[in-house]
Amino acid sequence: MAHTVTAPPRLRDPAWVGRLSWGLLTLVVLAPLLVVTEFRPWQLFEPASLQATLRFLADFFPPRLDPDFLALVARETWRTVAIATAGMALGLLFGWPLALLSVRALSLSALTGRMAPGAAIVRGVVRAVLVLLRSVPELIWALVFVRVVGLGPTAGVLAIGLTYGGMLGKVYGEILESGEPESARALLRNGSGRMQAFFYGLLPQNAAELTSYTVYRWECAIRSSAVLGFVGAGGLGQQMDNAMKMFSGSEVSTLLIVFVLLVALTDRLSGWLRSALG
Repeated sequence: MAHTVTAPPRLRDPAWVGRLSWGLLTLVVLAPLLVVTEFRPWQLFEPASLQATLRFLADFFPPRLDPDFLALVARETWRTVAIATAGMALGLLFGWPLALLSVRALSLSALTGRMAPGAAIVRGVVRAVLVLLRSVPELIWALVFVRVVGLGPTAGVLAIGLTYGGMLGKVYGEILESGEPESARALLRNGSGRMQAFFYGLLPQNAAELTSYTVYRWECAIRSSAVLGFVGAGGLGQQMDNAMKMFSGSEVSTLLIVFVLLVALTDRLSGWLRSALG
């Protein structure tokens, strides 16, 4: 009876040359970037830096927990969530129509199966608008709207709405185009309208992914709304900015704790919604 001789496993990774080459190339590319950015992490461990860090952290304890301040923090926390949710709703209002206009499957002619010149121009303009909206950070939009509408949540809502409208429109369009377009094309060839082709052809097969991304973006909007407060858009960020300017470390500590808890709660809620709707 013949015995099959099995070769011993190779101890060396067969792709080690390629991995080593790419690793060295990455270091060569990153080295000048670290020089340009003046990245010197060892400065954090110098005696002067450590002393300043410890003095800064000591001001955080104990956190401020008196009822009046906690009531203020609760109101600003709710305002932060409200800014994020309203901005997200405005982003959906901008993003969905732009996404539908940018989807290739809904731009093709039902008769010829090709994209008409007018539809191609509209699609190109819409995609340019999406690039413009998402290329300007929400922080820049907030600075602009603070000058226009003044300090307060309105600037934050408008800033999140415009930036997230561009992001949502771009990603929604890509999700819809990544699906199977045959059902939508079949509906168009049989006389249905473009909205019918969307609702009965494209939306059912992509609903779970669209919902998951929407919930994730709402989670990101809550983080953004807190950051926008530093430029006067209201919410926790504005209170934190005021506390830091007044060198009130105890108030900053309380606000940081609340913000971490808010983000953790939002993350859990976002994960639950994605699993429930997916």
